[in-house]
Amino acid sequence: MKGYDTAIIGGGIVGLATAKALLERRGKSLVVLEAEDRLAAHQSGHNSGVIHSGLYYRAGSLKARLCVQGRSAMYRFCEERGVPVRRCGKLIVATHQRELARLDELATRGQSNGLQGLRQLSSGALREHEPHCRGIAALLVPDAGVVDFARVTQALGDVVREQGGEVLVGSKVVGVHRRSDRVVIQTARGDLECKLLINCAGLQSDRVARMCGLRPDCRIIPFRGEYYELIEGRRELVRTMIYPVPDPRLPFLGVHLTRTIDGRVEVGPNAVLAWDRHGYRRRSFRGRDALAMMTYGGAWRMAARHWRIGLSELRRSISKRAFTQAAQRLVPDLAPTDLVRGKAGIRAQAVDASGRLLDDFRVQRAERMIHVLNAPSPAATAALSIGEHLAAMARAS
Repeated sequence: MKGYDTAIIGGGIVGLATAKALLERRGKSLVVLEAEDRLAAHQSGHNSGVIHSGLYYRAGSLKARLCVQGRSAMYRFCEERGVPVRRCGKLIVATHQRELARLDELATRGQSNGLQGLRQLSSGALREHEPHCRGIAALLVPDAGVVDFARVTQALGDVVREQGGEVLVGSKVVGVHRRSDRVVIQTARGDLECKLLINCAGLQSDRVARMCGLRPDCRIIPFRGEYYELIEGRRELVRTMIYPVPDPRLPFLGVHLTRTIDGRVEVGPNAVLAWDRHGYRRRSFRGRDALAMMTYGGAWRMAARHWRIGLSELRRSISKRAFTQAAQRLVPDLAPTDLVRGKAGIRAQAVDASGRLLDDFRVQRAERMIHVLNAPSPAATAALSIGEHLAAMARAS
């Protein structure tokens, strides 16, 4: 049985960023285990590609600190490794008077988090930046950008291999057992052992934690985010990124418009419950995942608290016209004929037993183990700083 100092479960951007940080700081033997046949198979390869600035997050929270640090590190890493990246900025647009106070709060929060160059725009100044966008005011956020996070993940995998780490795809973890001074991991490719296990399994992180003998105080509830794209002849409607003022009750940002690194314009996402943790189609269903959600009290309490919003999101999933109307709040010139269905992603959202959607990153220690139990957006942006954070925890363990 082959042994390692560290084994990381999960070949997404957080797992590989953690491997990079550990190899740079500790230089010991390390393996990354990915269940699928490729890296970035799920959240890391099915997102909007937005490099977030750190504007939205409560000052002093782990999310805010790691996002701000990680954003700068992400730009540097992409430039060093030749990954195409564009620091294009974005606009957060108020379309109703009731949103102006929240826009001011975002500006204050962004300043508290150390963002540079934030600027409030009038309706006229907004049109200079985005001629087809309409709003009564906006906040310009210059630090935001776009990248292909799947390419970033591949580049991180290259760095890990260059530094002597191993990356094993097709290595689904099926069992974990502790010994006195080691952890034995059973995988689809055979068994191995390690001194420290780090769980970065994303959509399966709660299951991996339970497999390791923990009883985490939250469970992953998957939300599918569905996108449309603008047809090629209408992409001029959006120059950079246009966001609504977010609903403070939810960790989701609402339907927005993003010009991607390859020049497409994505519209979305919505956020609907997914009955399959890997279900990228609207009719995807997996009995195990559905049963896990239906038998979890926290899911029912979440539904009771947010059912009206859930119905609204479901309506946008079913109706292209309703989806278009959400985008027309920001860009009125859009028509349903301008949109074609695009990709979908699944967000691993941790929900506690009270039904609360956990907003901050959640990391739990155990003997010879570190478990990342909640790493939603902006985890891709913050991946390099999350990796450093976990590496520091590993050194202290």
